[in-house]
Amino acid sequence: MNKILAGFIFAGKGIRTAFISERNLKIQTCFVVLVILSGWVLHISIIEWLICFLCFGLVIGAELINTSVEKLVDLVSPQFHPLAEKVKDIAAGAVLFNSVIAAIIGLIIFVPKIWEFIVLLI
Repeated sequence: MNKILAGFIFAGKGIRTAFISERNLKIQTCFVVLVILSGWVLHISIIEWLICFLCFGLVIGAELINTSVEKLVDLVSPQFHPLAEKVKDIAAGAVLFNSVIAAIIGLIIFVPKIWEFIVLLI
């Protein structure tokens, strides 16, 4: 099998494994779907679409890295260790940071459009 194709297959298996086992990844995927539907209904611009997809990638990518860090820490440190806890907390903090920034960007993009939509209904 071609090494490039094999790499894509392994990466896909990793994403699938994370999606099956990680509740937060499922929740984040639901938000992605909600934002895509909202963007379609509210006719966001191409630049706004690009920004939204960049945010999706940053949050989902950070969650995948966080998941792999947690699994690796559990492997090398099955017993509780304060340093292992710090590593996990820092990785989770990266996801939280990206999620908060993505939410702020989402508000900047969507609140004016939702407001316009409400005004049109009144």
